[in-house]
Amino acid sequence: MGGFKGGGAMNWMEMSLQQFQDALASKNPTPGGGTAAAVALGQACALTRMVARLTLANDKWQTGWNAAEEAELVIESVYQRAGDLAQLDSDAFDGVMDAFRMPKTSDEEIQLRRESIRSNTLFAAEVPYETVLLGMKLLSCQVALAKNGNANAVSDIGVASLLASAAVKGALFNVEINLQSLPADMGVEMREKCSQLRSECSEVSRSIMHAVHERLSS
Repeated sequence: MGGFKGGGAMNWMEMSLQQFQDALASKNPTPGGGTAAAVALGQACALTRMVARLTLANDKWQTGWNAAEEAELVIESVYQRAGDLAQLDSDAFDGVMDAFRMPKTSDEEIQLRRESIRSNTLFAAEVPYETVLLGMKLLSCQVALAKNGNANAVSDIGVASLLASAAVKGALFNVEINLQSLPADMGVEMREKCSQLRSECSEVSRSIMHAVHERLSS
């Protein structure tokens, strides 16, 4: 396996695919599931962009041009950020671990350590939560593209939607595991919306899969 460490040692987006997979497979806790979810979101963006461009490049698929143009606008705001979130997720975990290593030999140190652990853990929930929100944004634009985009690439938008769905649901796991260790009054909005977002993700994903299967069988 590659000898890469998490966090600041190397930006995951600067690695080769093989290097990243080796780092993911290592016994180091970073990169972990949250980083993998953000990387999946980036791949979903890239594949969606390919379908959009293949649609816009062909007059035959003019009915899908609006969907492709809207997808391009969404991708513009998500694509680069997904890579940032991949790195931020690992950095956030390292921040939590650093907080746990803080001294606790006095009441003041104990209090500072507790506050640091909580603030870093909250951030470690907020990072994948952003992955969730961006993944939902991407999924929403994939529906029309699956229905009206270039039919020769309908399987590609299907794969892109599966990657986006995996990014959303995987990131939700990471949000929830971090919120579990925090007081109930921290991350309230995230706590309230996780279940709803998971259901919405499943619903949108199903509609895309239905459109893809329908076009593949026509």
